[in-house]
Amino acid sequence: MEKHIQVPFDKATADSLYAGDYVYLTGTVYTARDAAHKRMQDALDRGEELPFDIKGNLIYYMGPSPARDGRVIGSSGPTTASRMDKYAPALLNLGLRGMIGKGKRTNAVLKAIVENHGVYFAAVGGAGAILSKCIQSSETIAYEDLGTEAIRRLEICDFPVIVIADSHGNDLYKTAADQYKK
Repeated sequence: MEKHIQVPFDKATADSLYAGDYVYLTGTVYTARDAAHKRMQDALDRGEELPFDIKGNLIYYMGPSPARDGRVIGSSGPTTASRMDKYAPALLNLGLRGMIGKGKRTNAVLKAIVENHGVYFAAVGGAGAILSKCIQSSETIAYEDLGTEAIRRLEICDFPVIVIADSHGNDLYKTAADQYKK
């Protein structure tokens, strides 16, 4: 099924999504990769606030290439999500609504997605130049010294993703493989 969703979004919207749905996201998302996740965890461990309100929001696991002249951002493809798996359950418990990346997630992340009415979306790896055309603005909001791994606020329009793991416990990587085996 194809859906158009405004981000950030609530639990009811997350619960309306199912593994395999094609979704076009419009609104605000934040980028963060390994180094930014480590810094966010360190901040939480010290009792500090995160650099953005995580509740209801999405984190896109992406570090863009430099922008060409006249462009908002450079190539903006997803990075492998499993590198953030040790941080994701805690962020979901704090209200993160979902993540955009590529690749499989651990059982702990899949469980946290269900428990917190979240969602894991996949963006197409290797299509970063095309995906960048859906990004209308990009602003570094934290950890600027990390360069491409800094946290950015992106305004996106009709950003194409596929629901991989939904709040009902479905995992497209597993179900698709099971169907293929039949």
